[in-house]
Amino acid sequence: MPTRNTSAPPATESPARQLARFIAKFDRDNAKIILGAVRKMRARFPTAIELVYDNYNALAIGWTPNGRTSEVIVSVAGTSRGAVLYFTHGKKLHDPEGLLQGAGNQGRFIRIETLAVLDDPEVESLLQAAVDQGKTPLPETGRGYTVIKSISAKQRPRR
Repeated sequence: MPTRNTSAPPATESPARQLARFIAKFDRDNAKIILGAVRKMRARFPTAIELVYDNYNALAIGWTPNGRTSEVIVSVAGTSRGAVLYFTHGKKLHDPEGLLQGAGNQGRFIRIETLAVLDDPEVESLLQAAVDQGKTPLPETGRGYTVIKSISAKQRPRR
């Protein structure tokens, strides 16, 4: 009897259900922060296209004006160790409070210890600066949607 690949979503599963399933892999505290952060970013960027990558190392959800990965403004990334707000071009952002962490060639991040971090006026300012420096402006009207870009068959534990 053939076995069913349980890591692959059913053909009719919506992107919203897939994302909920991806988040459910995390322990309750991490899942709550990731879901809350996604909701806050959706409210902040209602016209953006949401790209989801359930990769080997992390679950990453990014917001872009046009569906291009290269133009993702910001992402929420979750691992078993917690969640971060990742600024794709964070190295170029003016960060007088020194909130951004990381030393990569391009990106920077802020750890999301609690959802209150996302309401901090300095974080709001960084989010706006990230939008302003984007190559393509966010659409002024319309409603964003979710696209599941990749699902890795092998993944590190999420708990």
